[in-house]
Amino acid sequence: MEYKLLILDIDGTLLNEEKQITPHTKAILLKMQQLGVKIVLASGRPTYGVLPIAKELELDKHGGYILSYNGGQIFDLSTNELLFEKRVDPSMLPYIERKAKKNNFPIFTYHEDTILTNDIYNKWIRKEASLNNMKLKEVPNFAESIDFHPCKCMLVSDDEEALVGLENHWKKRLAGTLDVFRSEPYFLEIVPELIDKANTVSVLLGKLNISPENIIAIGDGVCDVTMIQLAGLGVAMGNAQESVKLCADYITLSNEEDGVAQVVEKYILSAIRPTEVPLDQINASSKHGLVGHLGIQFTYVSENRIEATMPVDLRTRQPFGILHGGATLALAETVAGLGSMIICKPDEKMVGMQVSGNHVSSAHEGDTVRAVGTLIHRGYSSHVWNVDIFTSTDKLVSSIRVLNSVMRKR
Repeated sequence: MEYKLLILDIDGTLLNEEKQITPHTKAILLKMQQLGVKIVLASGRPTYGVLPIAKELELDKHGGYILSYNGGQIFDLSTNELLFEKRVDPSMLPYIERKAKKNNFPIFTYHEDTILTNDIYNKWIRKEASLNNMKLKEVPNFAESIDFHPCKCMLVSDDEEALVGLENHWKKRLAGTLDVFRSEPYFLEIVPELIDKANTVSVLLGKLNISPENIIAIGDGVCDVTMIQLAGLGVAMGNAQESVKLCADYITLSNEEDGVAQVVEKYILSAIRPTEVPLDQINASSKHGLVGHLGIQFTYVSENRIEATMPVDLRTRQPFGILHGGATLALAETVAGLGSMIICKPDEKMVGMQVSGNHVSSAHEGDTVRAVGTLIHRGYSSHVWNVDIFTSTDKLVSSIRVLNSVMRKR
């Protein structure tokens, strides 16, 4: 199966217990995106709280998406465009607030970078603000203070039995208007009708013209079940609740054991032949770093030969108009680096170790040079590439030897 989209829950799935992405998982997800598979971060968190994680994974550079508020919004990171949104009708807030006060449940909602609540000292609300790096603002008259359409509202209590009672009552009372569910033992969420991760993932799939069979969804909680069941490959984390595991096609390792990375390596990276990835996709994934800044474009890719071009212009020339030797070496390392990345196994990573070059002639401003990288040694722990660089008239400019070290991922 060719998987085009990876849907990831965040807390308990992508993040470990320290609320971090491990270096191994991050490296695997970056490589996967470079090979053309996009990421959707699907979370109950507000969009503001997901953005730093999306930026860390470079979703903005690889065409990724945020699905926030358990499906209330879809945000396109590459265009900064809101693709979908559904909000709670503010006319329902007085009723929700009355019920909250009757049961002595604190209430809160999100607005931009702020949590609005009638109890800024509640430990769970403070934890939620800290988790999403949001400010807290106290609003004693909650319903009167909300002058916008909220994406969702949350009630809070340590009395789980009381929350369950109100949840069951509201499932009947609010049917056809709002949906309610407990995302944590202490949180009762109120969201627009028919908002959940699977329904909103379906909206995104329709916009992208992708079939559910071509996606992988990974999660650990009850809120993830519908998207796990929707996906062509539904995955439960090793730390997931048993009810979630029963709904999954596959159970991976826990979030403390790089469970997400294990799925990507097993079902995505092992199945992708990098030489089959379109060149425009490879070039697009490289445009935001040094490669893009120097104007380097890959023109041919195979397992033992890589070709690329680079303009001789203001970015790459010396003050007197000839190709800079440093830019030439950067081009050679870029070509050899991609070549080694392609032939590395999923459990291997490549580190550049040595580059040595002989510059035999010059290329002048206005020309475009062509690099031809050839694999001359493929060992267990190292790759050696020879990279010849030519002018547009096929005059040899430089011949460069690049040594890459191959390391096993821990």
